[in-house]
Amino acid sequence: MQYLNEDIWFPDVSRATPEGLLAIGGDLSIERLVLAYKTGIFPWFETDEPLLWWSPDPRFVLFPEKLKVSKSMRQVLRNKNYTVTVNKDFAKVITECAKAKRNGQSGTWITNYMIEAYTELHNLGYAKSVEVWHKEILVGGLYGIDLGNDVFCGESMFTKESNASKVGFVTFIQNSRYKLVDCQVYTNHLCSLGAEEITRDEFLKYL
Repeated sequence: MQYLNEDIWFPDVSRATPEGLLAIGGDLSIERLVLAYKTGIFPWFETDEPLLWWSPDPRFVLFPEKLKVSKSMRQVLRNKNYTVTVNKDFAKVITECAKAKRNGQSGTWITNYMIEAYTELHNLGYAKSVEVWHKEILVGGLYGIDLGNDVFCGESMFTKESNASKVGFVTFIQNSRYKLVDCQVYTNHLCSLGAEEITRDEFLKYL
């Protein structure tokens, strides 16, 4: 296990543990975060933990052409009860993602430190938010990283109404230019939308 200091670097991802943990420590500077995402690494840690950097194998991804939209979801989209925007309120989206309760998690990994770092990434054009509105009220959304290549690295989503986050995700992906969406690790929610596992080496080729 590699412990990071103030130098901006990461060990080769092949040195990650079987669970995908690659390194501990360092910081959330813009330079380090951009390097991380460019090399298939992301931070993931809870409030009372040190900075943990991950590069799992296999990697959970979605190919947009394989996006699964159920009959019921198509009906929701046709009803047009929601308005979807991009980068209209990044601060609100990441704050709501931090508040969302997750199964199996006692706290949140989206700490104030994370919010500050990713807000700066957003201000520099590296991070995007997707907002879902119902009667001008924010009811769902997601955010992630776009480094200007063909990959969108999804980070987190939240919903306050049934299907709201799915509406945002589906609408965003259907109208995007991406060839791959990085979902990081397996979830039933994203699996139902067509996400699948590929090897880390295959994922890195897309980056």
